[in-house]
Amino acid sequence: MNGNSMKKRWLSLYVENQDGVLSKISGLFSGKSYNIDSLTVGTTEDPTISRMTIATVSDDETFEQIKKQLNRLVEVIKVIDFTNIFVRMKEIMYIKVKRCTAEDKVECFQIAETFKAKVIDYGKDSLLLEFVQTATKNDAVVKLMKEEFKMIEVVRGGSVGIESISMMER
Repeated sequence: MNGNSMKKRWLSLYVENQDGVLSKISGLFSGKSYNIDSLTVGTTEDPTISRMTIATVSDDETFEQIKKQLNRLVEVIKVIDFTNIFVRMKEIMYIKVKRCTAEDKVECFQIAETFKAKVIDYGKDSLLLEFVQTATKNDAVVKLMKEEFKMIEVVRGGSVGIESISMMER
């Protein structure tokens, strides 16, 4: 590796909405031993085009290689580097808290209020919370929930992002 520092990078790709495109792009990463921290994909306003958001950690030189290789793929329409631009970026996360006491439930509702989460399902001894916020905030929530509760189950959807209209932070 060269002297450039390793840092979190974000890419947004417009790709043709076809079978095999996701595996081709993820294959490009794994074939070069580039790690993907997060990858989300969904259709756009045009059903023939999908948008991918990819998070990776790399140095400058490796990241430039990744962008060049992605641009070479026929199915890739456009590559946008989100790393140093103002982006609105959120990730959906669900946390199920199991084996709750009455006190645990009260604490869950307080955490939900603090982190602008929703309690979306509720049982005799469990709660399901939905968080839609930055990956960094979700990391902090997971850490807190692991410390506070005996049994939790976490599912994260990966970040999606769009260029900001105003110059607000991520």
